[in-house]
Amino acid sequence: MGRFALAIALGTLAVSCPASSVFAATAPCEGTLKTLRAAEAAATLSASDKARVSELETKGIERCNADDDKRADEFFAQAMKVMGK
Repeated sequence: MGRFALAIALGTLAVSCPASSVFAATAPCEGTLKTLRAAEAAATLSASDKARVSELETKGIERCNADDDKRADEFFAQAMKVMGK
């Protein structure tokens, strides 16, 4: 009986761990947006880079508002890349 209970406990742990790692992989988009805006405020950008960053930020905000943190963070990461961050 003890081994059976241990097997169930380990099985439950194995099933629950992948789900929690999925949530840990995506940062909350609001936090990522805050980081992007701070970097943008400190950056010196050309007019074309500034327009590109703004476009990516807008797309990211749209996805963030739709609760699509993963896609929002991808847009914010692209904007950071344009700024060389």
